[in-house]
Amino acid sequence: MSSLNATFSPNDTFVRPQFFYVNGFSDLPNAKSYYIFMCFVYAITVLGNSFIMFIIFMERSLHTPKYVAIFNLAVVDMCGSTALIPKMIETFLFDSQFITYEACFANMFFVHFFSSMQSITLVVLAYDRFVAICFPLKYHIIMTNNSITVILSLVWIVTAAILITVVLLFIRLSFCKSTVINSYFCDHGPVFRLACNDNSPNYRMAIFCTTIFFGAPLVVIALSYVCIIFALLKIASLEGRLKAMKTCTSHLILVAVFYLPIAATYIAGLSSTIHPNARIINTSLATVIPPMLNPIIYTLKTDEIMEAIKKFCKRNKIRSQVMES
Repeated sequence: MSSLNATFSPNDTFVRPQFFYVNGFSDLPNAKSYYIFMCFVYAITVLGNSFIMFIIFMERSLHTPKYVAIFNLAVVDMCGSTALIPKMIETFLFDSQFITYEACFANMFFVHFFSSMQSITLVVLAYDRFVAICFPLKYHIIMTNNSITVILSLVWIVTAAILITVVLLFIRLSFCKSTVINSYFCDHGPVFRLACNDNSPNYRMAIFCTTIFFGAPLVVIALSYVCIIFALLKIASLEGRLKAMKTCTSHLILVAVFYLPIAATYIAGLSSTIHPNARIINTSLATVIPPMLNPIIYTLKTDEIMEAIKKFCKRNKIRSQVMES
């Protein structure tokens, strides 16, 4: 590593390195066991989200706006884990910590893009619950498969455009100080801080993206549930309130699983100095655990999906009996 960094001089006007070195954990005992655990997490994530997508696709009763958004969440979860975990395993489990300049920014784009999409999709699901409970008579007018498809398409386009801008801002940076990235992937913050020229546009973009993809969505979701609570208070019977609130249970658990670890890491970072290894473990788990848990939560906590699974299994059983006879 020292020989690689020695090739760069602070006096150079512009330096674009051929490789970066992803440092990952430093002196963490049993680090390889952690990456093997990540293999397990990735396998469960792929199987669980593939199963959710398959059930929603096969069951016509689930071809509704809510489940179009859940299908989108499953796609985003699986793509996000695929963008991060296989590369992480290759990098650290097989001691391949050098990554080319171009591959580093491709890795940065896809990891941050799908993480941002997870956050925004949770907002879309909150909007669905808000309309369903606050405007039940207008739900089927406001929320249609076409409208939710348009909303999700716009989200994909706008998010991609913003993250492409984030990555393109790195073209102007000169990396003459160091090429060692103190993270487990080509993370935006640790990479732009390596630059030896003005990185203030990258810093401002980091604040902007954190606000619109994590801060603002959390506020919008919180406000939507304030409105939902006021709407529930207008329902006369306790049974009616509980029935309406039950439709929000899965979404609330998903919101807690996704946002609480991220919020805790940010707050801890502002209030005290976190050891680099602790920060990497916290952020990596906060990134990979929600995509693994989401399909499990929706399968166990959503009556419609459980009913669809039973119908699908029953049809397959009848089909098998007919073929055998």
